[in-house]
Amino acid sequence: MRTGRNFGESILVGVFVGFVVVVFRCMIEIGSHLVLNGICNHRALSRLGDGLAIGKMFSVEALLDWHRLSLIMLPAIGALLGYLLIRRFASTRNTHGTGSAIHAYHFEDGYIPGAVIPVKSIASVLTVSTGGSGGYEGPVTLLGAACASVLARWMNLTVRARRILMAAGLGAGIAALFQAPLAGAIFGFEIFYSSSDVEYETLLPSFIASAVSYTIYAYFFGWEPLFTMPPDCAYTSGVRLLPYFVLAIVVTFGVRFYISLFRTVERRFARSGIPGAACVVIGGLMTGLIGYFVPDVLGTSYQVIQASFTAGASELFEGFGPLTIAGFICFFFMKALATAFTVGSGGSAGVFAPALVCGGSLGAAVGLFFQHYLPDWVGIHPAAFALVGMAGFLASAIRIPLTAILMVAEISGNHSLLLPAMWVCGIAFWLNNGWSLYRSQVHCRESSPVHS
Repeated sequence: MRTGRNFGESILVGVFVGFVVVVFRCMIEIGSHLVLNGICNHRALSRLGDGLAIGKMFSVEALLDWHRLSLIMLPAIGALLGYLLIRRFASTRNTHGTGSAIHAYHFEDGYIPGAVIPVKSIASVLTVSTGGSGGYEGPVTLLGAACASVLARWMNLTVRARRILMAAGLGAGIAALFQAPLAGAIFGFEIFYSSSDVEYETLLPSFIASAVSYTIYAYFFGWEPLFTMPPDCAYTSGVRLLPYFVLAIVVTFGVRFYISLFRTVERRFARSGIPGAACVVIGGLMTGLIGYFVPDVLGTSYQVIQASFTAGASELFEGFGPLTIAGFICFFFMKALATAFTVGSGGSAGVFAPALVCGGSLGAAVGLFFQHYLPDWVGIHPAAFALVGMAGFLASAIRIPLTAILMVAEISGNHSLLLPAMWVCGIAFWLNNGWSLYRSQVHCRESSPVHS
C-alpha cells in the first residue's frame, strides 16, 4: 500500500515540478531577452551568444565602448537584486541551490519553505541573465525539492515520505531543465553523499517524478538534446584508453583547482566582515571585470560547450593566437575565477553548469593536444574528449559518477562514448576522494542524521 501511495505522490511531484520548470525556463528567456536585446542592445554584448570570438573584442574601440563598459556593472546589479530578494522573502542556509536542498534533506527533515519557489526563480534569473557566472541547474534542484516539500506538507505525509519526495523533486528538476530524464532520476538518489553511498529508497520515486516532469517540459520546449555532437564521435579503438587516462589525470587536478579556488574566495568573503550585500556587489564587479575582457565567461557559457564540440573544425580564441589549446585552458581558469566570485560572494547561481563548462574546456584542450601529436590512425576527436571531460569533471567535483556518465550522453544525444566516460569518471572520482563542491554532502549513510 505504501508503494502505491508513493507512486501516486511521485506523479504529483513530477507534474508540479514540470510546470514550475516550464515557468522558470520562460523567465530565463524573458530575462535574457531583456538584458541582451533590450537594455544592452548592442553588437558588443550580442557576442555573449555568438561563441568564442573573443579575439575580435580586444580592439581599442571595442574596449572603450560604453556599452561594453556596462558589462562590468551588470553582474553586480543583478547579483545584488537577487541577494536582497532571497534575504528578504526566502532566506535559506546558503544561496547555493543544490547545497541548500542537500542540507534540508539531512538536517531539516526535508523541509523547504514554499516561498523559495518564486523567490529563488526570480533571484537566479536576475543573477545569471545579467552576466553572473553560474548556472540555472543548481537553483532548479532547489525549486524541485521545494515543490515536493510543499506537496508533502499539503498531504500531511510523514517526515520519511517528505524526504523521499523531496529527493524525487530534486531529481525531477534536473531531468526537466537538462532534458535528461534518466540522469535526473539517478541524481535524485546519488547527490546526498560524497562517497559512493546512495539513497536507494528514493530511486523509484525519482524515476517516476523525473519521467513526468521531463515529459511536461519537453511538450513545451521540444525533445531534442541540449547540444549537438559531430556524427563521427565514437569509441572504436582500445588504444584511446591511454589518452583518456591522461584526460582523467588532467580533470582530477582541474577539479582540485576549481574547488580550492571556490573555497578560498568563499572563505575570504565570509571572514571579511563585509555585509553580505556588499560582498555580492564586489563579487559581481570582479565577475564583470573578467567578462569585460572575456565576455564568454558571463552567464551559463553554454556556447563554449557547443563550440568545444566543433573545436577540430574552427579557430577559437583568436585573441590568443592559433593555438586553441591555450585558448581553452585560459578559458577554464577565467570561468573558474568568475564563478568563484559570483557564487562564492553569495550570488544566487549554481556551480553545476560551470563545472560542465570547465570540464568541457579541459577535455577539448586535451583532445586537441593528442589530435596534434598522435598519428591519425589513433582517431582522436576533440569533441569526444570535451564530452568525456564534462562527465569526469561532474563526477569528481560533485561526486555523482553515475549521473555524470548518463547526463553527458543524454544532453548530447551521443551514447557511443559511455565506455570512455566510465573510465574517466571512475578514475577522477577515485583520485579526488574527499573533494566536493558541496559542503552539505555527508560522507556516507552512517554519517547522516537520517540514518544514524
